[in-house]
Amino acid sequence: MVCALGASVCFGTATVLQAMAARTADAGGGDGEGSAFAVTLFLRAVRQWRYLAGLALDGLGFLLQIAALRSVPIYAVGAALASSLAVTAVVSARLLKVRLSGAEWGAVGVVCAGMALLGIASGTEGDRDGPPALGYAMLATALAVLVLALLGGRLPERGRPLALGLGAGFGFGVVEVSVRLIDSLAPSDLAINPATYALLVGGGAAFLSLTSALQRGSVTTATAGMVIGETIGPALVGVVWLGDRTREGLAWVAVLGFVVAVAGALALARFGEAPVDADRETVP
Repeated sequence: MVCALGASVCFGTATVLQAMAARTADAGGGDGEGSAFAVTLFLRAVRQWRYLAGLALDGLGFLLQIAALRSVPIYAVGAALASSLAVTAVVSARLLKVRLSGAEWGAVGVVCAGMALLGIASGTEGDRDGPPALGYAMLATALAVLVLALLGGRLPERGRPLALGLGAGFGFGVVEVSVRLIDSLAPSDLAINPATYALLVGGGAAFLSLTSALQRGSVTTATAGMVIGETIGPALVGVVWLGDRTREGLAWVAVLGFVVAVAGALALARFGEAPVDADRETVP
C-alpha cells in the first residue's frame, strides 16, 4: 500500500509540474494552432526543469505501481491510482493557486478516508494465475483500445470524451492486470507471454486515448470515464480470476473503502488535467 500511495503522489504531482511547464512554454512566445504548434509547444516545454521533473516522477510512479501490483490486490492499487486526482487538487491549490471549493476539499478528505479503509482491509495479492485465455483477452482489449484511440476523431462529438476516457481507463486497467500475469522476466518467457504485448499495447493505447479525450472535449467527463474504466473492471478480474481477497471478515470494509475512494476521485475529475491558469476559480 505504501508503494501504491507513493505512485499516486508521483502521478498527481507530475501532472501539476507538467502543467506549469506547459504554461511557461506557452507564454514563451509564438502563436498558432494544429499539430505543428503542438510539437513546438512540446519542444519548449521539455526544456523546462518542471516538465523533466514531472517525467521523472511519472517513471518512478510506474515502478512503484508495478511493485504494488506484485504485493497487494488490484482493487487497492486501482483505487490508489485514482486518488492521484486528490494529490493533483491539493498540489494545484498550493502551486497554481487554484481555488478549491469546500465540496472539493471534502472530496479530498473522502478519498483519504477510502484509502485508509482499503489499507485496513486489503489482504495480499491473489495466488491464482487465472485462466490461460486471460492474457489473450487482455491483448484483445488492448488492441480494441488502440483502435478506439486511432478512430477517436470520428466518434460523435457528444459522447467522444466519455468513450475515449473509458477507453483510456480500460487500457490502464489492462496494464494493471498484465503486470500480475507476468511471472517470469526471462526474455524467452516474455516473448511468448501475451500479457507482455498486452501491457505494451494497452499502456500506449491508453495514453493516446486520454490525450485525444482531453483535447476533444470535457476534461471532467473524460477523467470520470477513465477512473471508472481503470478501477472497476480490473478489480473484478483480480477478485474473480486472480484470487484477490481481503483480510478475514473485512470484505465489507474493503468494498466500502473502494467505493468511497472512487467516489471521491470522481468528484475531483476536473483535475484530470491540471489547470494552467493560475487565477482559475472553481466553476459551480
